Amino acid sequence: MIAFWIAAGLISAAAAGLVLHAAAQAARNVGSQDPTLDLYRRQLGEIDDLADRGLIAEGERKGAHAEAARRLLHAADATARPWTADTGLRKPVLAVAAVTPLIALGLYFWVGSPGFADQTFKSRLAAWRATDPAALSAPEMAAVLQTMTVERPKDPEGFRYLAMAHAASDNPSAAARALRRAITLDPKRPDLWSLLGEALVAQGGGEVTPQAQRAFERALSLDPKAVTPRFHLARARIAAGDKAGGVAAWRALQADLPMTDPRRGALASAISQAENAPAPAAPAMPQMDAIRGMVAGLAARLEANPSDGEGWVRLVRSYAVLGDTEKRDTALATARKRFAADPDLLQALDAAAKTEPMT
Repeated sequence: MIAFWIAAGLISAAAAGLVLHAAAQAARNVGSQDPTLDLYRRQLGEIDDLADRGLIAEGERKGAHAEAARRLLHAADATARPWTADTGLRKPVLAVAAVTPLIALGLYFWVGSPGFADQTFKSRLAAWRATDPAALSAPEMAAVLQTMTVERPKDPEGFRYLAMAHAASDNPSAAARALRRAITLDPKRPDLWSLLGEALVAQGGGEVTPQAQRAFERALSLDPKAVTPRFHLARARIAAGDKAGGVAAWRALQADLPMTDPRRGALASAISQAENAPAPAAPAMPQMDAIRGMVAGLAARLEANPSDGEGWVRLVRSYAVLGDTEKRDTALATARKRFAADPDLLQALDAAAKTEPMT
């Protein structure tokens, strides 16, 4: 590492010397003639050459020629101001250029760790895979899941979890790429199309872009009762100026949701806001999205580390609270099968599954 810093310092000094030498040569060679005169003369010649080769029309030639000639006359009439250099600043500049690398090297020895071995990404990735997923950050989890998709390239579920990790890392572009890969493997899954639409909405800064709208429409064609596509497509109608149609679609969606579905309150708030009425006290849709994002992150961590019994209990309870009975039952069945020999954990799982949903 020290050898690297010495080499880098020498290269920097050599580069600075070349730049200063070239600047000094330019200062000696430049005269009082304004260099813009030669520029405009060459421009006139180039215009004539393009016209002779038929690349510009005669009318365009005359206009460009007149403009270049006008600039040439203006530059010729202007008072020439020769370029000069303040030679008194050369020594301070050279001193600063020489001292700066030494200061940087001193700071590195003071606050850095020159004797610490390099940590390759491969070694860090191995450490992350051996760590409890609950302790990983979202970008670290995304890196781990990326390697898992390489190991299982035909599994769309792995790409779905990878997309969720990217979304939690505030990287909607990467989430959209992962979801497109998952859709390529299983194009008839409405949940993947819906997640792709949400990723594209996030990528568009919250706007339901045409690409996002097509993804939601595809999800809705596969599952006409899907909530997320119906919500965003109605929002797109309102943004396009069809407020009455969009609000009517939201009201139809609200009527289809069970009374215990926690999304009813968020939907009522959106309807009230669209109608310029006071919004009722209810969680906003972004808050529900954040809650579901955290639950999705927990599911992704359990996919990478399925031996976390307490994590399965939390996941089953979270699905129960959200009112997502299908995912609750799926997670419960998976956990019961894995921990069949642990009666205490089975009891905890059953209790978590009976948690009342939010109203």
